[in-house]
Amino acid sequence: MWKGCSAGHLTASALVVDPAAGKVLLTLHRKLKMWLQLGGHCEPEDATLSEAALREATEESGIAGLTLLPGGPVALDKHRTPCAWHLDVQYAALAPEGAVEVLSDESLELRWFPFEELAEVADASVVRLARRTEAALALSPRPDPLV
Repeated sequence: MWKGCSAGHLTASALVVDPAAGKVLLTLHRKLKMWLQLGGHCEPEDATLSEAALREATEESGIAGLTLLPGGPVALDKHRTPCAWHLDVQYAALAPEGAVEVLSDESLELRWFPFEELAEVADASVVRLARRTEAALALSPRPDPLV
């Protein structure tokens, strides 16, 4: 569960989306130098993985009022990082209308990308998460302007 487990541990992340604009917010990760969804390690104060994902997304985006898309995680991913294997539980977080991101120390840059441009900047795991997020948005009870 915790970062100290060098064999591997759970992480929680969220793809921050602006459904009305058809865009997602990615971070240029400071250590990995890759465009990724927001997220990271669980902390003792996180009662659930969804709380960890929402906390991480809020901290790293600087956007207050993020909400997780109902229905639980949209994807699971396993990837190797310099510290260990990450068993990542991935959610989608909806940005409130007019949300403005604020750069944190964890990122070199934050940028909104249209869904259709993700394959040009991000790896296959982020593209896969975005596709599953689009599918979850289509099934969500919220209006979906992407359709």
